[in-house]
Amino acid sequence: MHCRKILLVLLMCLVASVVQAAEPIRLGMIEGMSGAFANAGVSVENNLRFAIEQVNARGGVKLPDGRHPLELVVFDSMQGVEDALQQFKKLTDQRIPFVLEGNSSAVAAALLEAVNKHNQRMPDNRVLFLNYSAVDPVLTNEQCSFWHFRFDANADMRMHALVQVIKNDSRAKRVYLIGQDYSFGRQVAKAARQQLAVARPDIVIAGDELHPVGKVKDFAPYIAKIRASGADTVITGNWGNDLTLLVKAAKDAGLNVKFYTFYANSLGAPAAIGDAGVGSVRAVAEWHPNVGGDASDAFYRNFRVRYPQPKDDYLFLRMDVMVDMLVTAIEKAHSTDAVAVAKALEGAQYKSRFHDATMRASDHQLIQPLYVAVMQKLSDGGIRFDNEGSGYGFKTERYFPSATTALPTSCKMQRPN
Repeated sequence: MHCRKILLVLLMCLVASVVQAAEPIRLGMIEGMSGAFANAGVSVENNLRFAIEQVNARGGVKLPDGRHPLELVVFDSMQGVEDALQQFKKLTDQRIPFVLEGNSSAVAAALLEAVNKHNQRMPDNRVLFLNYSAVDPVLTNEQCSFWHFRFDANADMRMHALVQVIKNDSRAKRVYLIGQDYSFGRQVAKAARQQLAVARPDIVIAGDELHPVGKVKDFAPYIAKIRASGADTVITGNWGNDLTLLVKAAKDAGLNVKFYTFYANSLGAPAAIGDAGVGSVRAVAEWHPNVGGDASDAFYRNFRVRYPQPKDDYLFLRMDVMVDMLVTAIEKAHSTDAVAVAKALEGAQYKSRFHDATMRASDHQLIQPLYVAVMQKLSDGGIRFDNEGSGYGFKTERYFPSATTALPTSCKMQRPN
């Protein structure tokens, strides 16, 4: 028995050494790692590394010439379009086959155009664009591309889930829309207006305001406008510091409204909201730590072991799904060739013990369940996990299966010959 253990250890060491010696498959992440939204960039990097480490721990990616580890290469765009395009040039010069981005739909749109042009000019150095968070619907509608895959629900899909909850809230009479002044923020406001008009035509839009992205340091004037409007409900797609400062200003002013958000469950927002958010602040996501079940709990606990600091407590299931689906597609294609991997991703399915998803072939939009969760206080006993050590977490209010989250697409996909 002792000899068997020694042989097993030697075999594991041999496998590990082979994986390390093999040429890595590189994933190029272009994200704002400095500036106003650096915390969001760091959070993405942590999640991607967590997913990549799991792949490498099981031996890497299996190709005909052996197993290859994944390697993450980080490019700092400083959250700017021009900077992102410069970083994309560096990425392609290094012949990295996969570009990952998501924290800005404006950056994503520019990168998508750049990817399309690059792949046309350089057929021997094509890349695939994997989008984990840029949710402007045009990216899988009017601007859809064979080279682009989105692993997050788009803004219309997220808004649809929120509106279904608002629809059943008899106390919602006057809604205030506030968001960041770029393509994503404008689309969130547009979707809210259109969907509320259908689901709750009695609701009054009490205000509709956009503010500069990442530049507002004091949201008190905006909160004063919301109060003056008589709104009882606020819808916002704000993220990062723009969300944290918004909800903090509302708390400081004692503004008693319900917040329906895309991202209130992260990046300092729960602590900033505090008791004022209990029962009144909601967020929509593909998963959250309190969805329940042994498999989900284990997934979350493993992440917390890897990143024990409260400031790092922001886990995106969709990034784990993205990396897993990419690896499966590469193995199916027997190659990292962009065309072969894209075809393998089209229609691909993901299934774990607590999540399922399908990559819709017609527009490359991932179809997956969504949760609308409401903020709770950990000490009240209704949730098992809080967020970022804040003492506040989220509890599922509505669950939407995959079949109910899919919305029609206007994509007319142009595929390579």
